[in-house]
Amino acid sequence: MNYEWLLSLLEQFGYAALFFALWLGIVGMPIPDEVIVMTGGAVTVNALLHPIPAFVLTYLGVVSGLSLGYVLGRYLGTPVLTRLRRKKKMEKYLHFSETLVQKYGSFAIGISYFFPIVRHVMPYVVGVHNMSFKRYALFSYTTGLVWTFLFFTVGRYAGNHVEEIGMLLYEYGLRLLWLPFVLFAVWAIIRYSYKDKRLRRS
Repeated sequence: MNYEWLLSLLEQFGYAALFFALWLGIVGMPIPDEVIVMTGGAVTVNALLHPIPAFVLTYLGVVSGLSLGYVLGRYLGTPVLTRLRRKKKMEKYLHFSETLVQKYGSFAIGISYFFPIVRHVMPYVVGVHNMSFKRYALFSYTTGLVWTFLFFTVGRYAGNHVEEIGMLLYEYGLRLLWLPFVLFAVWAIIRYSYKDKRLRRS
């Protein structure tokens, strides 16, 4: 699924498309969550969707998808991680997630939200380690609300540049050294967008 198809789905199915695109993200949808959430914000500007229900369905899609990972990890246990480890590219994300849990405990859930892929791996890891659902929900749902609000709001200002900004954040999410450059790029794209709109109006 590409970005244009996502927009097409939103036009056809509206709020349901937002929810299921994010809920299915746990099983590897090809569009990063950041892009989907920002797109949800962007389409509320042109009145394709209303902001409040769009935000609510987006948030529910995010936490539902990650909760599915927790349930699989908790009740299927070690076989889930064993299967993930067979995928060579997943090994580093599993290791990183386990390191976060060892260092920061439950707070690792909140930290993982801001790391692409790790965000999806973390629920499996804490589920396998038998974290209670109450504790998982406390950290995951609270951070998820902040994370969703952040990207949803950026999407409302990013306009047609949602895909570029989302891919930048996805690409550099694990490279904190480059974070200032990514933020600068995001700021530059948004500023250019506003400047371009003003020139067109004048």
